[in-house]
Order: sequence, then C-alpha cells, then structure tokens
Amino acid sequence: MNEVSPAFTQRDVQRVRDHDLQRTTDALAVEEPLEIRVVSTHMKPVSVSVTMRTPGHDDELALGFLWSEGVIANFDQIESVRAVGPPQGESRAQNIVQVNLKNAVDFARLNRNFYTTSSCGVCGKASLNAVAQLLETIEYSQDDAKVSAATIHALPQTLRASQNAFEQTGGLHAAALFDASGNLIAAREDVGRHNALDKLLGSQLLQNDLPLHDKIVLVSGRASFELVQKTLMAGAPIIAAVGAPSSLAVDLAKRFGLTLLGFVRDGRFNIYSGFERII
Repeated sequence: MNEVSPAFTQRDVQRVRDHDLQRTTDALAVEEPLEIRVVSTHMKPVSVSVTMRTPGHDDELALGFLWSEGVIANFDQIESVRAVGPPQGESRAQNIVQVNLKNAVDFARLNRNFYTTSSCGVCGKASLNAVAQLLETIEYSQDDAKVSAATIHALPQTLRASQNAFEQTGGLHAAALFDASGNLIAAREDVGRHNALDKLLGSQLLQNDLPLHDKIVLVSGRASFELVQKTLMAGAPIIAAVGAPSSLAVDLAKRFGLTLLGFVRDGRFNIYSGFERII
C-alpha cells in the first residue's frame, strides 16, 4: 500500500495584528488531484473519478469511494490496489490509484448510477431514488445498537485529540469510527469531508471489517446528503455530526432508519432520525 504523504505544507504570509504587520509562514492543508482507476476482468483501466484530496491513505480513499458507490460489495472482490504514477507530463508521483478487481464491472450501469447531489442542481427526489437503487445492490440491515447520550457527548473531544493535521492547519475535515462504548477505532483527515469518510471506510474494507453494523460514524463538519449515503452503504446504524444536517440528509436517514445526530458539541445534540437507538 502507498505511504502516507504530508498533509500540510508551509506558505509565506503577512499577518496583521491590530496595526502591526508581520512576515511569517503559515501551515496549509495540502490539496492535490487524485484519479481513481478500475480494472476488471477483460477490461482496460477505466477512470471512474478525479477528486481533490489531501495526499495520504490514497489506497483507502479509492477503496472507500468504490464501496460507497456500489462498485465493491465485499473484500474478496479486490485483487490489488496501488499507485501507478502521475499523469503523462506531470512530475508529481502517486496521483493515480488503480484498483484491480477480480470480477467484471458493468461500467455502463456504473455511469448511469453516479448521481449529482442536490448542491449541483439535481432534485431531492431524484437523488433519493438513485441512492435507494444503489442500496438495493448491497447487504444493508438496520442494527439495533443502543448508545448512551453520555457516550455521544464525549465523541467530539476524542476525535479532536486525534486530529494531528488539523492542529497544524485548521483546514482539514475529519471522519472517525467508534464502537458503541465510544472507543475510537480509526480516524482520517482530508481537505474534503467526503474524502475523509471514504478514507475511513477504505481503512475498514482493507481489514475486511465492512459492513459496520454496530459502529458510530462521526464527522467533524455538517452532515450532507452524500455523507449519509456513504454511511448507509457502510452499514453503520449511527452517524453523528459536529455541525448541522441538510434537509435531504435527514430525509435519506429517515427513509432507511439511520440514526442521524447533529450539533454534537458542547454537551448537546439534536436527534433528527432514529431516536430509539439513543439511551
């Protein structure tokens, strides 16, 4: 698997404090493109996505993306995942990750099922129906996990303590996985909130620990439609967000019985769906 690249870099900055000007440097989150390619039986490599991400855990990002889009349904389908080098004419390495699958993939169906979220203009009903069709392709079951409010209250502090790159830059999203007792299992950071969650899901897929039937997903920002969709695809019964959920995220969570929590911070949170799992 690929090595973890630095998540932040330094840039010159002029810092203003009241009427004083100081020349110094500032730590910034690294953002670079990553192309995800898939090779299946009797098929040449096909590019399925280009995403702007923070380098590091690129193999996990690719696998998490393919899982959440329904391309991969189980660990045994993966033959290999590796960095294959930069695009032609580019000098920066490891900006393409290629996933070789043992089974054939219907790329025509795949392209039809890739949908645009509501933020890009597709109506909510169309997006919900697209995800419903996607979830029919995997084994998804509602879990009866019970979690105490005290456990939920403690999650943000535990996540923040694990955000090493955020401490340097203040510019990275995070996604974390906890058990029902609030123990941190894994955490990932990225400049993109969806990439952070894909990395987290990919880390669990590499350990053959998907679906996540008894786990809690925590995201450091708001709960968007896309993050709820990825949580559903991963089979987790609970997603908690430090920020607010969108209306479509709540609609999707209610449709599939997912517990969705928002504003999880400062000793409070709102339950938007699946209240029966919170003690």
